[in-house]
Amino acid sequence: MASTEERNKNRTRPTKSNAARNKRQKDHRKRLIALGLDQAVVEAMSPKEVRDKLKYPAKVAKECKSQ
Repeated sequence: MASTEERNKNRTRPTKSNAARNKRQKDHRKRLIALGLDQAVVEAMSPKEVRDKLKYPAKVAKECKSQ
Protein backbone atom coordinates (compact mmCIF):
# COMPACT_ATOMS: atom_id res chain seq x y z
CA MET A 1 0.00 0.00 0.00
CA ALA A 2 1.10 3.53 -0.72
CA SER A 3 1.62 5.93 2.10
CA THR A 4 -0.36 9.14 2.43
CA GLU A 5 2.62 11.15 1.22
CA GLU A 6 2.78 9.22 -2.05
CA ARG A 7 -0.94 9.43 -2.75
CA ASN A 8 -1.42 13.08 -1.87
CA LYS A 9 0.69 15.07 -4.35
CA ASN A 10 -0.15 18.35 -2.64
CA ARG A 11 1.93 17.36 0.36
CA THR A 12 4.99 16.50 -1.70
CA ARG A 13 4.99 19.68 -3.79
CA PRO A 14 8.03 21.91 -3.25
CA THR A 15 7.28 25.11 -1.37
CA LYS A 16 8.08 28.53 -2.76
CA SER A 17 11.23 30.04 -1.35
CA ASN A 18 11.37 33.39 0.42
CA ALA A 19 13.78 34.68 -2.23
CA ALA A 20 11.28 33.90 -4.98
CA ARG A 21 8.48 35.58 -3.07
CA ASN A 22 10.57 38.69 -2.43
CA LYS A 23 11.54 38.86 -6.10
CA ARG A 24 7.87 38.60 -7.15
CA GLN A 25 6.86 41.36 -4.73
CA LYS A 26 9.68 43.59 -5.98
CA ASP A 27 8.59 43.00 -9.59
CA HIS A 28 4.99 43.87 -8.68
CA ARG A 29 6.12 47.14 -7.11
CA LYS A 30 8.13 47.99 -10.24
CA ARG A 31 5.05 47.36 -12.38
CA LEU A 32 2.95 49.77 -10.31
CA ILE A 33 5.62 52.46 -10.53
CA ALA A 34 5.76 51.95 -14.31
CA LEU A 35 1.98 52.47 -14.45
CA GLY A 36 2.47 55.90 -12.93
CA LEU A 37 2.03 55.55 -9.18
CA ASP A 38 4.40 57.50 -6.97
CA GLN A 39 7.26 55.41 -5.58
CA ALA A 40 6.68 56.60 -2.00
CA VAL A 41 3.04 55.55 -2.20
CA VAL A 42 3.94 52.12 -3.58
CA GLU A 43 6.59 51.52 -0.89
CA ALA A 44 4.00 52.25 1.82
CA MET A 45 1.53 49.69 0.43
CA SER A 46 1.26 46.16 1.78
CA PRO A 47 1.87 43.22 -0.59
CA LYS A 48 -1.86 42.48 -0.66
CA GLU A 49 -2.70 46.05 -1.65
CA VAL A 50 -0.10 45.89 -4.42
CA ARG A 51 -1.60 42.66 -5.78
CA ASP A 52 -5.12 44.12 -5.62
CA LYS A 53 -4.01 47.20 -7.59
CA LEU A 54 -2.34 45.04 -10.25
CA LYS A 55 -5.58 43.15 -10.90
CA TYR A 56 -6.83 46.22 -12.81
CA PRO A 57 -3.81 47.95 -14.38
CA ALA A 58 -5.89 50.09 -16.76
CA LYS A 59 -7.81 51.49 -13.82
CA VAL A 60 -4.55 52.34 -12.01
CA ALA A 61 -3.11 54.05 -15.10
CA LYS A 62 -6.29 56.10 -15.56
CA GLU A 63 -6.25 57.07 -11.87
CA CYS A 64 -2.63 58.24 -12.15
CA LYS A 65 -3.26 60.33 -15.27
CA SER A 66 -6.15 62.19 -13.63
CA GLN A 67 -3.97 63.33 -10.72
